[in-house]
Amino acid sequence: MLTVEQASDRAVDLVTRARRAGADASDVFYSGEAATQVSMRLGALEDVERSESEDISVRVFVGKRSASASTADFSPAALTALAERVVAMAQEAPEDAFAGLAPEALLLTEALPKLDLDDGANVSPQRLREQALIAEDAARSVRGVTNSQGAGASAGRTIRALATSHGFVGAYSGSSHSLSASVIAGDGDGDGMERDYAHHSARYLKDLEGAARIGKLAGERAVMRLNPVKLKSGPVTVVFDPRVGSSLLGHFGSAISGSAIARKTSFLLEMLGKSIFPAGISVIDDPLRLRGIGSRPFDGEGLAKKVTHIIDEGILTGWLLDSASARQLGTLPTGHATRGSGAPSVGTSNVHMTAGTLSPAELMADIKNGIYVTDLIGMGVNGLTGDYSRGASGFVIENGEMKGPVAEVTIAGNLLDMFANLSAANDLEFRYSNNVPTIRIDGMTLAGD
Repeated sequence: MLTVEQASDRAVDLVTRARRAGADASDVFYSGEAATQVSMRLGALEDVERSESEDISVRVFVGKRSASASTADFSPAALTALAERVVAMAQEAPEDAFAGLAPEALLLTEALPKLDLDDGANVSPQRLREQALIAEDAARSVRGVTNSQGAGASAGRTIRALATSHGFVGAYSGSSHSLSASVIAGDGDGDGMERDYAHHSARYLKDLEGAARIGKLAGERAVMRLNPVKLKSGPVTVVFDPRVGSSLLGHFGSAISGSAIARKTSFLLEMLGKSIFPAGISVIDDPLRLRGIGSRPFDGEGLAKKVTHIIDEGILTGWLLDSASARQLGTLPTGHATRGSGAPSVGTSNVHMTAGTLSPAELMADIKNGIYVTDLIGMGVNGLTGDYSRGASGFVIENGEMKGPVAEVTIAGNLLDMFANLSAANDLEFRYSNNVPTIRIDGMTLAGD
């Protein structure tokens, strides 16, 4: 895998080759990844995997025509051939009135912000094996756990570089570390069998939760799910555990992406500048969070990143736009372009919902009939209408207290109504790229027996 400096130089070189081949404009994106993952099951080593991959993609513009292609062959001859081939492809492509690089005036021209994304650690397979074993042993030691689906530990590093023909050059590296455990409780006779898991990921190894803690939490969660009951259909108040509540931010982000708005396929199409969430709720995208899982110093088109209050005190402030969707909507990109081997698309970085003032217990105190959801199944969300229907499991809430486990139910509603009736607890933690506190939503429907 190339170094940061080598990746930057290679991207600039390919931009030059594309221009020589006849491109009016061009940008190049390099992506390199290396990771080691170890899996343990029932105390034995199950798998050790080492993966390394890298490719470089070039996008060219010939007038209003564009094309892109990528390769993993970095030899000079291969890169020249790639540039010539993609220019020829662009010359045959249909015209696109919205094609083009990002506005030059919006490019990041200052030094890249220092986001502390790479700890420089090189973790040995032996260390990963030890940590995975500790996690599984801790999970299996929980009374009631009868089997294991395994535990895993991984460590990796990524290199990203972007260069454009109108002057942007940037590159950075990031490290990643993770631990997970998944176990089964019950014996299938009387109390049935239930599975649950725990995991944690972090940029820095020293920020990773302890393996014993991860394993113990997985075991406790599995045991708590034993002997679930079924509930009768009817209206219900739903409380989302933070590990599943974050999925609501994913649905929201998809609905305000530039492509969905430009195509008029979003249930939030007419909601710009209007109140969507209660006044005390804000949703913030922060790509500059130090050591953030989704942090990055520039977007997929070379634009500067900034903190964005997408929802400000309940009000939708704007869309998430790359340059193409911004041109379609007659406005400017917002720095939310992401990049793979093809053209940019829209994406977020580190998104969180602001916390409320009540503890989770206080948030649930007046719920007479509810369900605390810890797991969601399926993808029953209609982005055009906002209709929401997903399988769920978790725990019954009766008179403000969590009781026994519940499974095989479906919760349903409409995302517009759900957002409007949402309240948040004070337990926000930054564990993922999307983070929420415990969330309560009144007025949903439960389908059970």
